[in-house]
Amino acid sequence: DFQPQLLRETCQSPIYPKEEMFIGTDLNLYYDGRHYSWYKRPDWFLVLGVATAEKQEDMRWSYVVWQEVVAPFLIVELLSPGTEAEDLGQTLRSANKPPTKWQAYEQYLRSPYYVIFDRYENKLRVFQLVGTRYQAVELVEPKFWFPELELGVGVWSGKYQDTEGLWLRWYNQDGDWIPTFAERAEQEKQRADKLAEKLRALGVNLDDI
Repeated sequence: DFQPQLLRETCQSPIYPKEEMFIGTDLNLYYDGRHYSWYKRPDWFLVLGVATAEKQEDMRWSYVVWQEVVAPFLIVELLSPGTEAEDLGQTLRSANKPPTKWQAYEQYLRSPYYVIFDRYENKLRVFQLVGTRYQAVELVEPKFWFPELELGVGVWSGKYQDTEGLWLRWYNQDGDWIPTFAERAEQEKQRADKLAEKLRALGVNLDDI
């Protein structure tokens, strides 16, 4: 699944350096220090102010909230038919069972934002924590701006990893999509080609440089 990878590649905030933005993808998220075995596994989540690992031995193989002391700022779930009811908070907690996904995010983690992207209906839903409950944000278009990040997330139509479709990705304050690694490399190549063309037009032999 390339969708979490695209979110990771394009999540580049002008406020937070990448070293202070921990991104978890399909990682166990342990959320209650009183119940060590309780965890959820979000498709994607972002934690601010937590250092990313610089060495392989320091990499996190799970995220334990009571050890890190910082809960995710944003959680993203990619809706699928099998998880739709729980992702949208439409299931009830069973007796003697851990909280539902919605309850864990809303009441235990109290993550400020919860985003759900339905790739089957190409629908974006955003929930913001207001007081103690998530409230749905009314979207005029499939985009949402996070002032805390100076970044927005929205639905983009295009090709990523040779796959055409509608994707969730980040955009900047000008409304431009944050480029992927491949797009950035192509932009740099185009700039280099244009510069070379100008130099040749001025009679500069590039082989002599």
